Amino acid sequence: MPGSDALPAAVGALAAAMAQGRTAEDIALLSAIFVQLGDSLALIAAARAFGGS
Repeated sequence: MPGSDALPAAVGALAAAMAQGRTAEDIALLSAIFVQLGDSLALIAAARAFGGS
């Protein structure tokens, strides 16, 4: 992936921008949503790798 060395910094900057002006509860909810999204994408990728659809 081009520019992958900068990806962690970009993700960190995005997280800081998304957290700006939000309550701790809002940030916790966003975190839970993105964790679930990441887990679901990982499961889809693994299923495809093993011949699922």
